[in-house]
Amino acid sequence: MDAEKIISELSFKAVRSSGAGGQNVNKVSSKVVLSFDLNASQSLSDEEKQLLQHNIAARLTTENILILNCDEDRSQLKNKDIVIKRFLEIIKKGLFVPKVRKATKIPKSVIKKRIKEKKNLSEIKQSRRKPDLE
Repeated sequence: MDAEKIISELSFKAVRSSGAGGQNVNKVSSKVVLSFDLNASQSLSDEEKQLLQHNIAARLTTENILILNCDEDRSQLKNKDIVIKRFLEIIKKGLFVPKVRKATKIPKSVIKKRIKEKKNLSEIKQSRRKPDLE
């Protein structure tokens, strides 16, 4: 995954932020909407696309487009930086493949030790019993 190539494929749109904020909100388009078309991406291999499609399916639209918004700051540039960082983090997490767990075998010495301890404890309890007079 090459971050520079992926960032070049992103499309941005500036929108007016919602909510309180006075005149600045009404005049300035500081909210940034990022969209990334997973199917049209040239920088991702087919395997990576499949992996992302599976891992971030909840975040994708029906056309496999990832849409992210950011209106945290009053500056459009800062919002753009924030949304790019979020996007790269999502892609990195989506491409992560966990290691396959290998089942380990219990060593014979451990099994023998456990059985020996069980027999020893059994003998101790046996010696505590009252003797049979029959």
